[in-house]
Amino acid sequence: MEQATGRVIAETRAGILKIRIANSARYNALSMQMWEDLGAAVRNASVDDAIRVVVLTGDGTRAFAAGADISEFEDFRSDPALVQRFNAAIHGATAALASCRHPTVAVIRGICMGGGMSLAQACDVRYCADDARFRMPAGRLGIGYEPAGIQRMVDMVGAARTADLFLTARTFSGREAERIGYVQECFPVEDFAAMSAARVETIAAMAPLTLRAFKLALRAATGGADAPTSKAVEEACLACFDSVDYQEGQAAFREKREPRFQGR
Repeated sequence: MEQATGRVIAETRAGILKIRIANSARYNALSMQMWEDLGAAVRNASVDDAIRVVVLTGDGTRAFAAGADISEFEDFRSDPALVQRFNAAIHGATAALASCRHPTVAVIRGICMGGGMSLAQACDVRYCADDARFRMPAGRLGIGYEPAGIQRMVDMVGAARTADLFLTARTFSGREAERIGYVQECFPVEDFAAMSAARVETIAAMAPLTLRAFKLALRAATGGADAPTSKAVEEACLACFDSVDYQEGQAAFREKREPRFQGR
């Protein structure tokens, strides 16, 4: 088996955790170890109240992520125990993103295919550059695709468009991704770094308790096996009114200044 060379790099600055998929020689394809490390990084971030936003991006400018590293398939897919571990690693990473307490943002340049799309659509928000290229090639590789990932895509672009993208395995552009609602905004390459960073910083400046309560409400609204109860959502919303940040938000509004939230 060829030795995997990629890694997942997590760096925090001013409450923004950037998780970088780094395997540029293979268009940031993820080895099994990288899937496991990515899931662990997101789960650790989810319980860290110092984190305001989790940003997922690829190393370099050629790719966000090309999906699972198929160079491992010959060995891993022939051993039932490793198949189970590989599938669990992929599901663990996407589930961690989907259930993260903090806002999650995918920042996409270049290639975003297969498992890369699974990661992107597990995030709350997606921004891409106009050099982004998306593709779901499962049908060309003879592999199954987890129902949760299909459901997320259906929720974003509808059943008919999801069927088109899966059944044809066609490549679509960043501009088309924006038009159909797969990404929220597609920026020109020359503006992408500044504009996507500005969006992330805007989210990071919001009241953390409010955003966590919103995420619970959003998960409850979209359903799923791990959807929170209405009581949990209500309690999270009520807690916002008892917070220091609520007092700060009201004071900032009265004083016509930017609020300085503490997350408590």
